[in-house]
Amino acid sequence: MASVSHSIASESTMASQSVESTITLYKIVLLGDSSVGKSNLLLRFIRNTFILDSKPTIGVEFFTKTVQIENNKLVKAQIWDTAGQERYQFIASSYYRKAVGAALVYDVSSRKSFEHVAKWLKVAEENCEPGCTMMLIGNKIDLPSENRQVTFRDGQEFAERNGMSFVETSALDSTGVSVAFQQLVQEIFWVQSQKEEEERERRRSLGMDGGSLLDHAEEKKQDNLNSSFKLNPYGPRQDHRKRGCCGGGSS
Repeated sequence: MASVSHSIASESTMASQSVESTITLYKIVLLGDSSVGKSNLLLRFIRNTFILDSKPTIGVEFFTKTVQIENNKLVKAQIWDTAGQERYQFIASSYYRKAVGAALVYDVSSRKSFEHVAKWLKVAEENCEPGCTMMLIGNKIDLPSENRQVTFRDGQEFAERNGMSFVETSALDSTGVSVAFQQLVQEIFWVQSQKEEEERERRRSLGMDGGSLLDHAEEKKQDNLNSSFKLNPYGPRQDHRKRGCCGGGSS
């Protein structure tokens, strides 16, 4: 009986791993000045926790969470928390590659952090994937109203001008946090699904739906070789050596 139960457990584990491997993963980065609350936003979303005396992030770290979106579809959000300090930007920017989503975070009690959002937007546009889905997040709305330096309208207008969604949050009391990340992941799914559909249409229009991109690339390579042979009866390799010996090539 023990061996049977072990076998069932193994099959169950393998099935679980198989299902897990089919879940789409989206890389998302958090960008913004130091101390705007990026790390606590991430901790609140992933673990529902908050660290009152959290230290500034050094370099980068990431967490992964499975998120349910429309039609009960599951996707994985791999969210990277990046350092806001200038001296760590060279390190952090290398981790933005392959990111299809970005949350630009500012502190509603810090006008300067809001003014710097334009800089972070440029960083995201230059380093993330083309067409990266962006969201603007105004954090720390739990602070007393007299401390607020950035109005809701300020954030909303910036987001509208730059074609992104906007949410105000409090990592301290969790207001808006799940809504923000859930909405960002959903928007990423819509954008990526559209890109995939456009790629399928492009391949169909080129008559490539019957074979892989690799197959068609190999066919094109063979066509080029055949054309080269017709032009040079000694073959492309000998032609290449001939050019090299005459000093016509360049390194």
